Amino acid sequence: MKKILKIAAIFLLIIMIVSCTAGPNQLANKPDKEGKVAGFWRGLWNGFIILFTFIISLFSDNVTIYEVHNSGGLYNFGFLLGIMIFFGGSGGGAGSRRRR
Repeated sequence: MKKILKIAAIFLLIIMIVSCTAGPNQLANKPDKEGKVAGFWRGLWNGFIILFTFIISLFSDNVTIYEVHNSGGLYNFGFLLGIMIFFGGSGGGAGSRRRR
């Protein structure tokens, strides 16, 4: 009985992990209502304002933190870079602290 429970638990864990994986963005490289596709600079800006956008998105259905009509890799790179710039990203301050 314990062996069956272990197998069931492992199977359930695998199903839970697989169900959380990201899928393809069907709207990548497709223009939005205004005919625009977000690129690197828009990704950088969206990453930089992510904290404020997230807070607003909790109260509004019209605001999202990620632009789905994007150019793919360049938008994602800009988005990640913007987040790193906003939150300090490199951790350089922590590494330069003196130990006593």
